[in-house]
Amino acid sequence: MISLVLALSLAQYTPQEAQSLFVEGNDAYYKGELGTAKERYEKLLHAGLGGPDVLFNLGTTHLAAGELGPAILFLERAHRLADDDDIGANLAVARQRQVDQVVGEEASVPFTQRLADATDERVVGGAFLVAWWLGFVLFWLTWRREPGARVGLGLVTALFLLVGTGLGATLAVHAWVRSTVVEAIVMPHAAAVREYPGDSAKVSFEVHAGLKVRIMETSGRYARVRLPNALEGWTEKEGLVSL
Repeated sequence: MISLVLALSLAQYTPQEAQSLFVEGNDAYYKGELGTAKERYEKLLHAGLGGPDVLFNLGTTHLAAGELGPAILFLERAHRLADDDDIGANLAVARQRQVDQVVGEEASVPFTQRLADATDERVVGGAFLVAWWLGFVLFWLTWRREPGARVGLGLVTALFLLVGTGLGATLAVHAWVRSTVVEAIVMPHAAAVREYPGDSAKVSFEVHAGLKVRIMETSGRYARVRLPNALEGWTEKEGLVSL
């Protein structure tokens, strides 16, 4: 299990109470008392203490119980908060157990989303700060030199500022995708996907617990979802939990 790192100032528990709940959850997990472990982690989660450690442990507990929907949900949330090998390994195990092993890539994924998926926002953010800081330092040093000696250093300065601009644009893409792309995890063991939103609509196919889908729009009790291979259809919203 990952060590406890929690924003205790936001909690209804004292630091000692929160630590005790976390330890109790860990002890219950190792004893095979999965229901008790989930209950302890959920208390922390509901108190606003859903850091990557709590999410990882809760997802891992659901995985041990064979509950793929919540297992992948919490492990995905943990993975978005921390780039950790243990999280990635358990998430890979959970995905291998899914019924839906979707084959093929979505051809219509916009470039912005593909760029966001291909880059780590934390790494891009750090590189952006470094590039701009170095660029402005070099800019200051350039103007302190004699006019004839500014060309070489000026080119290096321009390069750093250009790289910083590109990294800044990538950060903007991440922000845009995060605010417009809604992804969700299928929670039921099986959920019907229909041709249109309505109980009388023909069932086109089924999706199963743990599959990550993109919510395109909603209508009443239904949501139009898109699978990673571009298949689309309508399924009941109550069977989806947004990431």
